[in-house]
Amino acid sequence: MTVLVLAEINGQDLAVDQTAKTVSAAKQLGDVVVLCAGTGCAAAAQAAAQLDGVSKVLLADDPAYANGLAEPIAQLVADIAAAYSHILAPATASGKNVLPRVAALLDVMIISDVAGIVDGDTFERPIYAGNAIQTVRSRDAIKVITVRTSSFDAVAQTGSAGVETLSVSPQNTQSKWIEDKTQASDRPELTSAKIVVSGGRGVGSEDNFELIEKLADALGAAVGASRAAVDSGFAPNDWQVGQTGKVVAPELYIAVGISGAIQHLAGMKDSKIIVAINSDEDAPIFQVADYGLVADLFDAVPELISALG
Repeated sequence: MTVLVLAEINGQDLAVDQTAKTVSAAKQLGDVVVLCAGTGCAAAAQAAAQLDGVSKVLLADDPAYANGLAEPIAQLVADIAAAYSHILAPATASGKNVLPRVAALLDVMIISDVAGIVDGDTFERPIYAGNAIQTVRSRDAIKVITVRTSSFDAVAQTGSAGVETLSVSPQNTQSKWIEDKTQASDRPELTSAKIVVSGGRGVGSEDNFELIEKLADALGAAVGASRAAVDSGFAPNDWQVGQTGKVVAPELYIAVGISGAIQHLAGMKDSKIIVAINSDEDAPIFQVADYGLVADLFDAVPELISALG
C-alpha cells in the first residue's frame, strides 16, 4: 500500500514536527509519499525529503495553493488520490479544513483525530473528551484520515527522498485569500513546544496573565490557557488548550490556576510530565499531575520565576 501525507506548511516553511509525526503514523500503513502544496515551497519539499521513511516528495508549487486555501488543495489531493490507499494529514486547523473536503470529493468517510493504528482498515480515535477510545473500521477503497499528532513520535530527519515536481492546473478556486492577522512572537508554537505553561480562571484577570507569560519566557515555553480563561477574556483564543482548543503533548506541561475540567484534560493529558499549581487541594487536575503544588499561584509563580533567574 502507498500512503499520501499532506505536509503541514506554514507560509513557505515545512511544519517539521507536525509533518514528521504524521509520517510516523503513515509508516505503519505502507510506503509514504509526502505532498507539499503551496507557493515558493521548494525548501519545504526538501525538508520533507529528509524525513525518515519518506520514499518520495511531490511538489505542487502554484499561487493558487498559497495561504493554505482548502478548496484548491483538496481538489489537487482528490485528483491524485487514485494512486493511494490512504491519505493522511495532521489534525491541525489546516488538515481539518482540507481533508473533509477531500473525503467529500472522493465520496468516502473522513476518519478524524486518529490516535492509534490497528491495521490498514482499523483505527483508534478518542471520544467523550478522551475518556473512551473508539475503534473504527473502514471498507472504503481510499481511507482519508486526520492524525492526532500528540499520539505519535516524530520520525528522524535522516532521509534522502527524491522530489518530483507536479505539473498542476489548479481548479476549484472559488475562494480567495484576503489577509492574515497574526501576532508576532518569539515563543515556540503551542502544538510543537517542548514546554507549555497554561493559565486558568484562577489567574483572575488579563493583567494577571502576564505572570503566566513571564514564567513561560523564563522556561522558553509556549503559553496556553484553559477555555475558562479564554472565555473570561484573560487570553486569546489561539492559546486555548482542550477538547475545543489545541491538543498538546509536550515534555513538560505546567497548569497554573486550572481546576482540570474534563474538556481541558482532553487536550493535555498525553503530556510527558504534568505539574499543577492550584490553591484547591481537591482540584481534579491533581489526579493527572505528576507533581502538584497546593499554593496560591500569586505567591508560587513569582518565586518560581525568581528561582529560574
